[in-house]
Amino acid sequence: MDQKTYLEKYDRMTHVIGRISTAIALLLLVGAPFVIGSILGAIPNLSAAARGFLAVGIIWTVSSVVEFLVYTPMLGAGGGYLAFITGNLINMKIPCAMSAREIAGTHTGTPENEIISTLSIAASSLTTITVLAAGVLLLVPLQPVLQSEALQPAFANVVPALFGAMAYQYFRRNIRLACVPLAVMTLLFTFVPSLISQTSIMILPAGAISIGLAWLAWRRKEESE
Repeated sequence: MDQKTYLEKYDRMTHVIGRISTAIALLLLVGAPFVIGSILGAIPNLSAAARGFLAVGIIWTVSSVVEFLVYTPMLGAGGGYLAFITGNLINMKIPCAMSAREIAGTHTGTPENEIISTLSIAASSLTTITVLAAGVLLLVPLQPVLQSEALQPAFANVVPALFGAMAYQYFRRNIRLACVPLAVMTLLFTFVPSLISQTSIMILPAGAISIGLAWLAWRRKEESE
């Protein structure tokens, strides 16, 4: 079997397994509350639950579509299925896949990147499950340490530190291009604090600014040549 035929078979089987796994994951996620509610006799008011879902569902639907369009080309088929099933893309899966791609020297859209992305996200998922399992087992014994006043400032700054470190690995590639949307969004959130809770939606204008600036820089470079 030549390489092209093998890769076509690999890609086809990836989609088959990915779609089946995604359907099973959705069934378990959606069905679990109803099964637990039926056993405990605590089924919620479905109309009230639907109204509550609609209040936030529109926002998350847009965010989901945006994430799919942005991340799938970066991760490939196998990595995309694994990442969306296991979750935590921004914090764990995307940085892991990007780091693995840089180390291996692969490029987006190539079979090599597809394999590297899938392996890196699988390793990240297994690591996450292991750490979560250890955390659940050690939660009670370590509770006095975790609740100590000395560690509270550290826990309060975990998310800003995490996102700052993640952002820099992308910003350093083109500092000038990153500064403009960062400054615009910072000013916007400062003067309109209510938008802070709408960060998923604000990805769209921030991304549009970045794409527009990149296109202008490309056109200027083309004209100068």
